[in-house]
Amino acid sequence: MTGSTTPTQTLDQQLCFEIYAASHAFTKLYKPLLDPMGLTYPQYLVMLLLWERDDRPVGDLGQALALESSTLTPLLKRMEAAGHVIRQRDPEDERRVRIRLTEAGWALQEQARHIPQCLDQSGAVTAAEAADLRAEVRKLRLALTAALRAAQPD
Repeated sequence: MTGSTTPTQTLDQQLCFEIYAASHAFTKLYKPLLDPMGLTYPQYLVMLLLWERDDRPVGDLGQALALESSTLTPLLKRMEAAGHVIRQRDPEDERRVRIRLTEAGWALQEQARHIPQCLDQSGAVTAAEAADLRAEVRKLRLALTAALRAAQPD
């Protein structure tokens, strides 16, 4: 029968849609906080990694962010043009590019200190609920990643 749907075929029953829509909501929540710093949300994630540990290979950043090099490289080039990072060939392996924060990139860390509290301040969830959600979504992400790896031919 054409046009009929089962409950699992409706949009409101799709976990993937809820996570997709929540991701967009996070981006909108962070945008007014990041705009004054000249950062997009993906660039902010790169900065978080570099503030945690500076001077990292592009591949490490890509792995941590689950981004392909073809997505990450243009993002890093824009960050370099903005003066936040320096891209430099690894002297030990010329095939690898390392990313380091500039003085201006380090200065953004202080400006960004308040950003992690924006979810708490939004009233959307409590800190405990956020921690539980983070753990559950991480578990889902790891399970999906493992399933994708298992499904790929050797």
